[in-house]
Amino acid sequence: MSHCPASRGLGHWDNRDKTHETMSHYYSLQKYTDPATRHTCPNCGRSKCFTMYVDPEGIPIHKTVGRCDHESSCGYHLTPKQYFREHSHERPYCHSERNERLSIPNNRQDHHSLNLIPSNLLPSPSGDNHLIAYLKTLIPNPFIDRIIIDYHIASTSDHATIFLQLDLNGNCRTGKIMQYDPATGHRIKDEAVPGRISWLHTRLKRRHQLPKDWQITQCLFGEHLLRKYPDKTVALVESEKTAIICSALMPEYLWLATGGKSQFNQRLTVLKSRKIIAFPDIDGYHTWLTKSTDFPFLDLRVSDLLEKNATPADREAHIDLADWLLRYLQDTRR
Repeated sequence: MSHCPASRGLGHWDNRDKTHETMSHYYSLQKYTDPATRHTCPNCGRSKCFTMYVDPEGIPIHKTVGRCDHESSCGYHLTPKQYFREHSHERPYCHSERNERLSIPNNRQDHHSLNLIPSNLLPSPSGDNHLIAYLKTLIPNPFIDRIIIDYHIASTSDHATIFLQLDLNGNCRTGKIMQYDPATGHRIKDEAVPGRISWLHTRLKRRHQLPKDWQITQCLFGEHLLRKYPDKTVALVESEKTAIICSALMPEYLWLATGGKSQFNQRLTVLKSRKIIAFPDIDGYHTWLTKSTDFPFLDLRVSDLLEKNATPADREAHIDLADWLLRYLQDTRR
């Protein structure tokens, strides 16, 4: 894997217009606080999957301006820049680009204002979930036991997997809870299935164990391992499931996950001193290659392993690196 072909993004976005810079500073995607902050996508029509752009006071621009969570099957994303290009009369007034950028509050939270989940509310590491049960049919148990401890994988009473987001200091930002099919290891996407995807902080707020105004600030999945493995090259993938599978199969790398194709963003700054190889899903290669130019201060390469080797069927199935590796593993056993 150390010889996998990779590409480095070159150059900067020197030709970005100032309107886009202003809009990107003024508007941001609405933070998730409860189901009411997710809306019906104007493109695919699915409910509770659309995130709107809002101003610093939390007011949406328009019901069509935002991003659909279904990046592969829908891919709808209308930015403020695109909207105001067609609706220039609605653009907010500002005295100058410089003045507006100086007057807009910085929405990033510093360490002292982060909302963290207290350690006494965290579930203990556990492999009692459908995903781990499936992986144990393919990968030797000692490797699985290691990733459960390293990544603090936990389980719910109905055997869903909890992927805790532990930051560089070991503090818990949240936990993503997902249900998997025990027969295939695939994530359950049927919206009729209760609890197919949820968040630890949401459940704790419902139980009144966190305050109502508690707000999530996410980090990379596996970020806490950067200090445990200071010399390993970081391998970055999209999903948490992919990270733990690859960690079991190729432990010479430190596998972290962004949590999605669109989360290839400022969370990566924590990797400033590390060598990084990014392995996007099959439909994310060009997106991540383009976005990599936003991080000239990182030693970052975007691998084209899947881009060069995927079949048309692989592209149709939207495979990721874990799918590709598990298939190879199964083929060698036949």
